[in-house]
Amino acid sequence: MRNVFLFICCILVCLVVGISRAEAQVTATGTATAEIIEALTSREVSPLNFGRFSPETQGGKIILSPDGVQSVQGTVVLAGGTHSSASFLVSGQYEATFTISLPLGPVVLTNLQNEKTMIVSDWQSSPAPGVGMGKLVGGSMTIYIGATLNVGDMNANPVGMYAGTFTVTCAYN
Repeated sequence: MRNVFLFICCILVCLVVGISRAEAQVTATGTATAEIIEALTSREVSPLNFGRFSPETQGGKIILSPDGVQSVQGTVVLAGGTHSSASFLVSGQYEATFTISLPLGPVVLTNLQNEKTMIVSDWQSSPAPGVGMGKLVGGSMTIYIGATLNVGDMNANPVGMYAGTFTVTCAYN
């Protein structure tokens, strides 16, 4: 009797283990998707233009805000002409957000006739730089850039046209 009892117990254990294994394993199918969006593009609409001025005896600064407001410090005298903040049209995926990065340091403007230089610094933008600060409402957005031009006296910065380049970087978040 004892052998029959052990035999039945062994069969029950085997059945329980077999059933457990069958219930412990299932198979499911997953789905994978991907969406390619438009490339992010940018183009300069208007250049950063500090306008016409004279440094006079000591020079100073010309501050140009992203909304185009111009102010001076020091002996710099504004002399009319056109001035403008830079603007860039950024285009891409409808309603996407993007990061705006301004130049990390100063940019040099060089006199095209005599190699004298001026420094552009203190970069600003509207919208402000940072992660997710731009949003492509309708698929595009204009970014406005302002900065400060550091001007020396007439000896350091003689008459002439000064030019240089700077980089604004935009990237999808």
